[in-house]
Amino acid sequence: MNTMKNERREFINKTAMLGLAGVAVPAFGNTAFAADLPKSQLAEVPPKVLFFDVNETLLDLTTMKKSVGKALGDREDLLPLWFTTMLQYSLVTTVGRQYTDFGLIGAAALQMVAANNGITISEDDAKEAILGPIRSLPAHPEVKSALTQLKKAGYKLVSFTNSSNKGVETQFTNAGLLDYFDERLSVEDIGKFKPHSDTYDWAARKMGVNPSECLLVAAHGWDIAGAIWAGWRGAFVSRPGAQLYPLAPRPEIVESDLTLVAKKLIALR
Repeated sequence: MNTMKNERREFINKTAMLGLAGVAVPAFGNTAFAADLPKSQLAEVPPKVLFFDVNETLLDLTTMKKSVGKALGDREDLLPLWFTTMLQYSLVTTVGRQYTDFGLIGAAALQMVAANNGITISEDDAKEAILGPIRSLPAHPEVKSALTQLKKAGYKLVSFTNSSNKGVETQFTNAGLLDYFDERLSVEDIGKFKPHSDTYDWAARKMGVNPSECLLVAAHGWDIAGAIWAGWRGAFVSRPGAQLYPLAPRPEIVESDLTLVAKKLIALR
């Protein structure tokens, strides 16, 4: 690791000396040539922008899961099916060139799972079971401290979510996370849900960086897979029940909480 860092410093110093001598060379910074580095070395270069998924990655979904479980007649065993159905139909919506608020898709998915299990839920009750709790989810215990450390280390922090702009603003206000981020991005503005590659391309353009200069922090294997396939880097937070997709490239960072992820990212600075 130290050898790679020393080689990069030597390369930067040499190009700087050439520039002083009047030779026309590109102006390199510590990450400006990241797109030209092989993956083995890229993992030793700090990304320019850290993008964070929101629900489950930063916010604890326990309250919402209890609400959804109660709506399903206390069938908490149906929670994974509900979430995968919600994700499935967000992708169906994107493929069909449509867009509907992620929370409303979640409510519709809840009605579908309920119907398949002999449970009746009205549209209003389904919305209330999801849209009420999701607005006031608390942050995971280590999140604020980890984000503070990353900001002190000089990283630019951007939230990047399938939730709506208004929804994530409300969530961050209630969770006390509003001031930790330099920018908030929602797929609402592009009208396509993650993990469509266009969403990652759009987010990189919004922040004025190349895909290889972006790193996504997420607790969802599908999100990490989508980001890596779009040319991003990834840090997977392996919250309980979360798994990486075995057929996608493995992200460079895999840790059980955000504190450990932050520690590895800070070590790159």
